[in-house]
Amino acid sequence: MDLSNLRPAEGSKHSDNFRRGRGHGSGNGKTAGKGHKGQKARSGSPRVGFEGGQMPLYRRLPKRGFTNINTKNIVGINVSALERFENGSEVTVQTLIESGVVSNPKDGVKILGNGELTKKLTVKANAFSQAAKEKIEALGGTCEVI
Repeated sequence: MDLSNLRPAEGSKHSDNFRRGRGHGSGNGKTAGKGHKGQKARSGSPRVGFEGGQMPLYRRLPKRGFTNINTKNIVGINVSALERFENGSEVTVQTLIESGVVSNPKDGVKILGNGELTKKLTVKANAFSQAAKEKIEALGGTCEVI
């Protein structure tokens, strides 16, 4: 037994939600853990963030921008990422997830034109950039918007 192993006896400590202000015998009577007088001793103590009448921090800081509720979270994938698929195969959002190219496309996948492609593929995605479309179709592949 040493200081690092000391623990209170099982059941001797109780949680913080015990009844306050129930007399001296309870160990939490009289001022009920609130000390003597002052604003925090009274009922109806000020709300969180109240700074005693000073302009609170959340009102002193400027408001910037807004959150557009209609925004779409579209994942962009370069044509070079399609190189892992076999020649003549069909590439869909589901096959992209299975192969690990994308993990969680919430609102769709857009194929972008960065990199090189050497295989003929049938690609089905939510959107295509002009450069990506040209590269896929130049090799005899097709682009299908779903």
